[in-house]
Amino acid sequence: MVKVYSKESCFQCTATTKEMDRKGISYEIFDIAEDDAAFQVVKELGYKQAPVVVAGDDHWSGFRPDKISSLVVS
Repeated sequence: MVKVYSKESCFQCTATTKEMDRKGISYEIFDIAEDDAAFQVVKELGYKQAPVVVAGDDHWSGFRPDKISSLVVS
């Protein structure tokens, strides 16, 4: 399962989830402004901006269409 650590009113977060929807990628959203545990995960991974996407052993921050495309299962 792909996890998206996001927050409200975040342009890159919205772009990321819209692209995942368009490509048919399942994901779960965690609001880092409301969920302290989710915020801790982002901090422990060393990121300071949203969204943070975690897919298995891979993770990244920001809107990354290239990384999103790599999640598509053929």
